Amino acid sequence: MNVLIIGSGGREHAITWKVSQSNLVKKIHVVPGNPGIKLEKKVYIGHLENNSVNGFLKYAKENKIDLAIVGPEEPLVHGIVDLFQKENIPIFGPCKDAAMLEGSKVFCKDFLISNNIPTAGYKKFNDPDKAIDYIRSRNKKFVIKVDGLAAGKGVFIPESNDEAIIIVSKLMDSDFHGISSKSIIIEDFLSGEEASFICLVSGDEIISLASSKDHKKLNNNDLGPNTGGMGAYSPTNLINKNLENIVMDSIIRPTIDGLKNKGINYIGFLYAGLMIDEDKNPYVLEYNCRLGDPEAQSILMRMDVDFVDMCLKAYEGNLYNYNISWKDQTAFTLVLTSDGYPKEYKKGLLIEDKGKDANDIKIFHSGTKNEGGVLKTNGGRVMCVTALGNNLKNAKEKAYKRANFISWDGIFKRDDIGDKEINNRFTFS
Repeated sequence: MNVLIIGSGGREHAITWKVSQSNLVKKIHVVPGNPGIKLEKKVYIGHLENNSVNGFLKYAKENKIDLAIVGPEEPLVHGIVDLFQKENIPIFGPCKDAAMLEGSKVFCKDFLISNNIPTAGYKKFNDPDKAIDYIRSRNKKFVIKVDGLAAGKGVFIPESNDEAIIIVSKLMDSDFHGISSKSIIIEDFLSGEEASFICLVSGDEIISLASSKDHKKLNNNDLGPNTGGMGAYSPTNLINKNLENIVMDSIIRPTIDGLKNKGINYIGFLYAGLMIDEDKNPYVLEYNCRLGDPEAQSILMRMDVDFVDMCLKAYEGNLYNYNISWKDQTAFTLVLTSDGYPKEYKKGLLIEDKGKDANDIKIFHSGTKNEGGVLKTNGGRVMCVTALGNNLKNAKEKAYKRANFISWDGIFKRDDIGDKEINNRFTFS
């Protein structure tokens, strides 16, 4: 098979690494890819003048692609699956209408409420003056979210109403640290613990993947601005079998049924970002229509099946009685970023790595580039270290030890990824 993987981040590197292990695959085209992805077996890095959905379609036709796998959200929201389907090119991922769950926070919240799926109360605004009037009337903590895609950086938790007014004014009138939106939602703040609940979906068939926990905040102790994710691990004790059943029955299945009622058949990964309160009730914070990043790195490190065969079965509607097996170990992922992320940061910084590879540790590239044979930074999240261990503490120690051999000017990482679970300090533990 000729497989096309679309994307260039750490998630896409992890997918490529997993796909390269499949005996079904002869050649893996990755567009646009990155220098780390290029080092994987069977890989060819493709080039497009412009990474539009039409450009990807043209590439797939010219290279006789047998299966396309979409990593990031943007092509999904722009309808790449619909485009490929019209040309009868197999592609794994949800259609444009289904991807609206991630593409529009307003659509998602309206959908959740109309289908009685637990989520925070909210108001939506297209007028900044009305949003500011509403903020002035609030006396409880709340969250501001931009309507569209923002690479995980479109969520703000203001410490005061004055701060909220500044954020909303800049978001809706010009931009706030490079992010702007004519439409926002203001929702009630939910307290508890966050967890990632990711499923493989093929119509009526739904299989939950291994549980995982992301760390969105930039700094230790979950402080600072939101990011695309600073670290993750799998599995997490936050989600036991009982809670998994509750999530499936009260959130995931009603979501798939609600989409079906709109004439939408969901195929692909569905990722519910959950808040679990002190009574262990789950609420949907957001939906993503693809694997999380960095959750994918941890999940795929533990996955013990042929990834391509799994995607094909989902695409063909053959998931009935399909089982996904997992390594009985913990996978831990530490994200290494450039100083200044998620706001302004430098690119083109020399990366040095004096460490050695190991079977239970993998480096996944995100924002890197190769300049004349020299590896340099090319993004805010630059790379991540994923390690397998006998338990969370062991996996964390391996990842941090390996990360200490990697350096560039202004490298940054959190020190406390996983500590809440290691030290049994969850809100409701």
